[in-house]
Amino acid sequence: MRVYCLVLVTSLLCTCAPAPPPQPVDVPRLSELPLIPLPATISDGDEVSYYETYSGEMTPSSDATIGDAQRYLDERMPGLVLPLQYITSDRIGEGAYRIDFSDGQIEIQASEREGMLNAAKTLEQVLHFSGADVGAVYIAEGTIDDQPRFPYRGYMLDVARHFFPADTVKQVVDRIAAYKINHLHLHLSDDQGWRIEIKGYPRLTEVGAATEVDGTPGGFYTQEEYRDLVEYAMRKGITVIPEIDMPGHTNAALSAYPILNVEGKAVEPYSGTKVGFSTFDVDQDSVYTFINDVVKQLAALTPGPYFHLGGDESNATDHEDYVRFVNEVQQIVRSHGKSPIGWDEVATSELAEGTIVQFWAHPENALRAQQGGNPIIMSPATRTYLDMQYDTASRIGLHWAAYIPLDSAYLWDPATQAEGISDGDILGIEAPLWSETVRTLEDIDYLTFPRLLALAEVGWTPQERREWEDFKRRLRAQVGWLEAQGVGVYGSRVLE
Repeated sequence: MRVYCLVLVTSLLCTCAPAPPPQPVDVPRLSELPLIPLPATISDGDEVSYYETYSGEMTPSSDATIGDAQRYLDERMPGLVLPLQYITSDRIGEGAYRIDFSDGQIEIQASEREGMLNAAKTLEQVLHFSGADVGAVYIAEGTIDDQPRFPYRGYMLDVARHFFPADTVKQVVDRIAAYKINHLHLHLSDDQGWRIEIKGYPRLTEVGAATEVDGTPGGFYTQEEYRDLVEYAMRKGITVIPEIDMPGHTNAALSAYPILNVEGKAVEPYSGTKVGFSTFDVDQDSVYTFINDVVKQLAALTPGPYFHLGGDESNATDHEDYVRFVNEVQQIVRSHGKSPIGWDEVATSELAEGTIVQFWAHPENALRAQQGGNPIIMSPATRTYLDMQYDTASRIGLHWAAYIPLDSAYLWDPATQAEGISDGDILGIEAPLWSETVRTLEDIDYLTFPRLLALAEVGWTPQERREWEDFKRRLRAQVGWLEAQGVGVYGSRVLE
């Protein structure tokens, strides 16, 4: 064990601590707090400790492993100073952490930055549900030993069908980070719109970005806005993954640059919701030059390890052409230092080593990936697609895959979605929100919460620890907290 930093450095506004208030009659045990996602292990102690809080300013450590966790807590609970100790220990696995509550001290241990941030996110919930954000607090002694079931826990936001400005996406980042979602997949292009500036291709934003579903004006991110968004998410522990969907779902690009189309024919901008009608001309060298330029620029703007090449619903591309195209694009992505991700149809190609297959509809494709030693992201549409309606009364959303009430989002096991696949084959899970019916942050909240909390627990908590009735107990408290923060939450009937 190596100790890099111990006591939180503070500048206190008041150094004369008042006498502790009376201890409440019923202080909940750590295991009784409504934490989501549920930690892997919670060990309750026999005593209750008083944790003195101060009003003051926090000076974060210069060590990024610790400093980012300190900043996260300070931003979420501003002005609150606690007796915290941060310890870096090489005995703790990646993403894992330990929090000890005893003798009026809180000790946090992790081996790296992500683990420290995960600890800070759990600690915020412990403190909030113990009353620390309104003053001094009593917390039952005990220990939380925690680690993620899967290293990848993602959320996808479709900004192509309807465009969302960077400030809105930042608000989404804040909402999902609190529940240990650590990847934000941005669907940056589709038939209805192209949403990212690419130097040397001005018509992508002049023409391709001008539309969205229903014919309302679209929009795009400048490279500066995108870079700022990526950095903002990273500070909260979230890696951004850009997706340029291809060879299908490409009408916006084709309307901007007809040379990318078969025989160079111009196409009109599209604002409908049908799929499967567009395709790049996979025989043209200029198409691969264009893709290389796009991937190169986005790879430089995105420090994370992944690039999503789409690959779904390419009905207008002959299968042999599709296979040849996906094989070529995988190599382009790899040449720019990124690991390719593709929707599960890409498994019908010759998968490169390390290419990740995102299962959404075809179990046989997930099995192909597993047999080739390629990692799998689980996003079954019938469980994780947040654009699906909760039920027939939902005011927005679709239901082509299923109605997904809260219990359907919770009561499933990623390791049983395709025969022969186990936890070791799965990189993680992701909850996509396609935006055909989603136009505002209020709409995003409506379809995302509370189902994302169910999916966050599916991706984090050991399967044997998850229990539906206990999750509902904890979720009721979390819903009240979300609403107090101004987050819209769908009134799920199962919580009544």
